[in-house]
Amino acid sequence: MPLAPDRIRHPEKARRPDSPIQRKPSWIRVKAPVSKEYQETRALMRKLQLNTVCEEAACPNIGECWSHGHATVMIMGAVCTRACAFCNVATGRPDALDPYEPEHVAEACGALGLNHIVITSVDRDDLADGGAAHFAHTIRAIRQSSPDTTIEILTPDFKNKPGAVQVVAEAKPDVFNHNLETVPRLYPSIRPGARYFTSLQLLARAKELDPSVFTKSGLMVGLGESAEEVYQVMDDLRSADVDFLTIGQYLQPTVKHAPVDRFVTPDEFKTYEKVARGKGFLMVSASPLTRSSYLAGDDFARLRAAREAKLAGMESMTLADLASAAAPAE
Repeated sequence: MPLAPDRIRHPEKARRPDSPIQRKPSWIRVKAPVSKEYQETRALMRKLQLNTVCEEAACPNIGECWSHGHATVMIMGAVCTRACAFCNVATGRPDALDPYEPEHVAEACGALGLNHIVITSVDRDDLADGGAAHFAHTIRAIRQSSPDTTIEILTPDFKNKPGAVQVVAEAKPDVFNHNLETVPRLYPSIRPGARYFTSLQLLARAKELDPSVFTKSGLMVGLGESAEEVYQVMDDLRSADVDFLTIGQYLQPTVKHAPVDRFVTPDEFKTYEKVARGKGFLMVSASPLTRSSYLAGDDFARLRAAREAKLAGMESMTLADLASAAAPAE
């Protein structure tokens, strides 16, 4: 829920020098949310005392998504133990877990009539398992009340929490998402509490534990990365057998956050999408306003169709075709 008025949202950033927020180009501007459906979704979240990453992270797509009854629920509170330079979620000492939250999430899923739900969380480095059991409990609560709803999770990295990924994987989400966020070179300044290869290994482990799960990851661009660095991250993700990649423009939440290095053009996003598809991702979403959970339900349907088409194509191949595809390039 919203922070108390006297609570500083980002105490770790309070003494940082201001970085003026650049004027957004025309292709990024969005309308303020005003629809009836938006208000109804907001009221439901308040009634059930649920947080959403849509609000906490100041997502630019909140008006569109909430107008369609789509909201990404953020479990385990609204205060994160990390202090990423790009993120607008509050940082500090979190409150205790709400034991009724999984059931409230399941109730919201039913009330909204969701075919697909996305569940994310703050980082909870204070918990012995990083919140893995809470994720699993939430997945199972939704399965019990809405068995036909597909479930996508967007997890933290569970750094230094042995066995956490396995606990979540055993609950059988349909999509296991964890965002790399940026290129390795920028981790010390943009994502200082995380480690690039820890995140990469999490994605590989999720697929290893459940080969049927769809794995997904996202990148922000416009932070100072080069195209070559983005292409290398694509290769790393494919090495981890990640199915779905999202790429979107970083937008600076406040003057205390990391500045935008530049606004990547729509044509550059099209190039990123083309290259990523060529590298073998089942699905790619790359545009200025792409966010990890944006229109996730529609994307899941396409993702499942893409896998079925790929498997059907493989089944139609002859033994000679398969041998040729597996042969090393000369």
